Amino acid sequence: MLLQMLKSKLHCVTVTEANLNYMGSITIDEALMDAVGLLEGEMVHVVNNNNGERIVTYVIKGRRDSGVICLNGAAAHKFTPGDVAIIMAYATMTPEEAAVFKPKVVIPEKGTNRIV
Repeated sequence: MLLQMLKSKLHCVTVTEANLNYMGSITIDEALMDAVGLLEGEMVHVVNNNNGERIVTYVIKGRRDSGVICLNGAAAHKFTPGDVAIIMAYATMTPEEAAVFKPKVVIPEKGTNRIV
């Protein structure tokens, strides 16, 4: 049996942009990606704490230390700048791997998305 376990989490980031005119995805500051081990193109689940919306998309690398969290394409209808979001990625593990694995979780500075 394999389990889907939380691998990475950016908790309570602030959405900085919503771009309807892009094909899709979420742009994330490269420093935040590195802090939790996210890769460009990786699937993520994004939850909007302001309205309860949830989406699944993939990551695009944003400019390092910019604080950017930009929902692109159709997701821009569900997130607006200033919304608070949680971004999560999961990994498939055996029960033995899951028993010892610790997810990388970062809670950046409110409003700036900087790592404190």
